[in-house]
Amino acid sequence: MSSESDVRAASERFYAALNAMANGDNGPMADVWSASEGASAQHPIGGRNLGHADVVASFGAVAKAATGGEVALLDQKIELGGDMAVETGVEKGRVTLAGHAAEIEHRVTNVYRREGGVWKIVHHHTDLSPALLDVLDKLKAGG
Repeated sequence: MSSESDVRAASERFYAALNAMANGDNGPMADVWSASEGASAQHPIGGRNLGHADVVASFGAVAKAATGGEVALLDQKIELGGDMAVETGVEKGRVTLAGHAAEIEHRVTNVYRREGGVWKIVHHHTDLSPALLDVLDKLKAGG
């Protein structure tokens, strides 16, 4: 039987991968995600990605433009039941995308599943981030 501390360790691995992504390195992201086609992400810039490859690629697209970022999970709460766990909290930090800095603060829900004895993230969902949407608008306008 896994404990809440095992899920917290999986969360720490996910947020380490998220911080690497926010600094241009998407390498660690593939290892923290469930390899299943049921993996999904709903990002602070909108949209939904399904399946391991699509989810990891979506973070990779951000990593290509990201520098100097930092994201922390605050107010973490974990509910554990069998081979599934739900984590809620607030993601707070900053990221620079293609030279445009944005402060972020949004609610998050992460779902973890134990696969082969290892906890992997299977779903990530955040509120939309007005600051990140503003950066995307600037980039689309050629800024």
